[in-house]
Amino acid sequence: MDSRIATTASTSTSGPFSALGAYRSLTIELAKRDVLGRYRGASFGLLWSLISPFLMLMVYSFAFGFVMKSRWPQGEHGHAHYSVILFVGLIVHGFFAECLNRSPVLITSNANFVKRVIFPLEILPWPMVASALFHTLMNFVVFLLLHAVLDHALAWTTIFLPLVLLPLVLLTLGVSWFLAAIGVYLRDVNQITGVLATAMLFLSTAMFPIDALPPQYRWLLIANPLTFIIDQARAVALWGQLPDWVGLGIYTGCALVMVYLGYGVFRLTRRGFADVI
Repeated sequence: MDSRIATTASTSTSGPFSALGAYRSLTIELAKRDVLGRYRGASFGLLWSLISPFLMLMVYSFAFGFVMKSRWPQGEHGHAHYSVILFVGLIVHGFFAECLNRSPVLITSNANFVKRVIFPLEILPWPMVASALFHTLMNFVVFLLLHAVLDHALAWTTIFLPLVLLPLVLLTLGVSWFLAAIGVYLRDVNQITGVLATAMLFLSTAMFPIDALPPQYRWLLIANPLTFIIDQARAVALWGQLPDWVGLGIYTGCALVMVYLGYGVFRLTRRGFADVI
């Protein structure tokens, strides 16, 4: 690892996407270590990446589908099982929430990297996001299996899921750089993100459609950046609809602004990391 760091760090960081070029091998290695480290010592190992989504879905389906008798208005959307509809929202939220909760301690939990002058700290959000994407992929594998078993159908438009998730990945990277930077100086941020992640779950269309709210309160869901992606993910994976290309284009533009903004804040504040840590 040290030799790779020394080799890759000899090239100066050119921008937020440099990890895809100059630091690709290092980023992949760190992401792999992150994924494998999570299941190290577990009897089932990586199988937990498939088991955990099933367990999570069972809990939410029991709470909302059985206890609270929640039902999703089918209408023109066909007859997808409530658990499957719910699962899509939970997958999208789970990806963002994982990065949101880990970002504020991304630097402080890697203090050994901060003390290495040659280590490119800017790439740290990339392995974290890649690790979260791996678990998102495993969750969607479970989703496809459940959708095929419960609904006996798979929409061909599911192939557009990566394009639907791409703007959210960009937004998450920008937020991760920003939170990783301010998390070094304001340790209380880590306490806030947990509450924020929960709020973003229940103030999105993950649990219920936007039509379930009175018109005067729907802006709360619309303002949530997860709502549009969740709705688009359901559109292509469940309803067999093509993505909203215009909406995704606007979302991508805004996400890129957040990427460069978050990256800029990180670069401006990184010189003080070693002193604070």
